[in-house]
Amino acid sequence: MEGKIVKATIITIGDELLIGQVIDTNSAWIAKKLNEAGIWLHRRVSIGDVKEQITETLKEESKHTDIIIITGGLGPTADDITKPVLCEYFGGKLVIDNKVLKHIQSIFEKRKLPFTERNAKQAELPDVCTVLHNPVGTAPGMLFEKNNKLYFSLPGVPMEMQVIMEDHVLPILKKKTTDSVILHRTLVTSGIGESFLADLIQDWEETLPDYIKLAYLPSFGLIRLRLTGKHRDEQILEKELSDNFRTLKELVKDYLIIEEDLTLPEYISKIMKDRNITLGTVESCTGGNIARSITVLPGASAFYMGSVIAYDNKVKTEILGVKSTTLQSHGAVSEATVQEMVSGGLRSLKTDYIIATTGIMGPDGGSAEKPVGTVWIGIGNHRKMISKKYNFPYNREKNILMVTNTALNMLRKMILEEES
Repeated sequence: MEGKIVKATIITIGDELLIGQVIDTNSAWIAKKLNEAGIWLHRRVSIGDVKEQITETLKEESKHTDIIIITGGLGPTADDITKPVLCEYFGGKLVIDNKVLKHIQSIFEKRKLPFTERNAKQAELPDVCTVLHNPVGTAPGMLFEKNNKLYFSLPGVPMEMQVIMEDHVLPILKKKTTDSVILHRTLVTSGIGESFLADLIQDWEETLPDYIKLAYLPSFGLIRLRLTGKHRDEQILEKELSDNFRTLKELVKDYLIIEEDLTLPEYISKIMKDRNITLGTVESCTGGNIARSITVLPGASAFYMGSVIAYDNKVKTEILGVKSTTLQSHGAVSEATVQEMVSGGLRSLKTDYIIATTGIMGPDGGSAEKPVGTVWIGIGNHRKMISKKYNFPYNREKNILMVTNTALNMLRKMILEEES
C-alpha cells in the first residue's frame, strides 16, 4: 500500500439494518476513526445475512479498496453467518481457539450463567485469520490478508466493535498507511438556502485545485460546508486549505454562524462554558428535544441547569406562572405566552439564560389563524428578552428539529450581540 492514498470500505451485515429495526451507528464511528488515521473512505455498504451477498460484496469491494472493515453477524445464533462465510471465502477451516474459549468461559462464570455448546462455538475461528481479542464480549474480531489487502471482521455490538478498533485495528492501520494526508476545514451557515449558497460561492468553488473538494451538508435550517484536501505534502495542503477556507469565510460572512467542525449544541456548550454562564429550557412544542440535544454532550452539567417541559397549559400556569388570562386572550401559541414562559423559567430555574418554545408541530391541531408549523420562540436573561414567530412547513419530526436549531441559533446570536 505504499506510495498511494489508502482507501477503505465499511460493510455492515444484518437484516435488522436493512429493514430499519436497528440504526447503523457503527459506520459513522468507524468512518471518523479512518479519517483521523488518514485513510480515505471509498464506500459504505449495508447487506443482509445472506452468504451470496457477503461473498459478492467482498469480491466487488476488493477491486477498489485496500482495507475492508466488516461489522455484524458474529453472534452465537443461526442467523449469524459471517464467520463461516469468511472461513470459506478465505479457504480456511474452523478450529477451537483455546485462549478465546477460556475468555468466554470466564465471562459466563463471572455472570453466573450456564455455559452452553452454542456459546462454546463462538471460540471456533478460521485457522487462516489473526484473532483480535475482545475484552468486553464473547465474539472476537478477525483479521484476514489476501492480495496485500486487509479484511477486518468485527462484532456488531458498538461497544465491542469500538474496543477492538481502538486496541487492534487502528494500530495495525497506522503502520500500513502512507504519508498521504487528509485534512478538513468546516464552517456552518444559517439563513440561506443551499442553492442560493451555491450560487454565492460558485466562482470561487470553480477555482479550487483538484485535490480540494467542497461538500454541502444541509441539516434542519443549517448548512455545513466542508473543505476536504488530500495530498502527500502536508505543508502544501495546509497552506492551500487555509487560504481557501479564509476566502470561503469572507464570501459567506453574512450567514456564517460557526467557523469550526462543531454542531450547534456543541458550539452553544463551548460559548456557555467559556463565558461561565448558565442555561435552562422551558419547552412545550419541542417536548424536551432542546434539553436532550445539550445533555447528550459530555460536560453539559457545567452550564445546563435543567428544564421544564410545559406541554400542558396547567404546567404553564402552575409551575411557570403564565397567567390564565394570557392563555385565554392570546392562546398557548403566542408571543405573550412565550414571553411569560421565559420569565417563569428565569424565576424557577435561576439561570442566566432561558430558551422557551411553544407551537403546533402537527400533523393536526392547527387552525386558519395558527396553522400547523406555527411556533413562537423566546430567549431571555434578566436584562433582555427577544421573541420571534416562525412558520415551519414540514412534518412533526422535522418541525421539532427545525425549532431546536432555530432556538439554539437565536441564543447564540443574543449572547454574542450582548457582548458587542
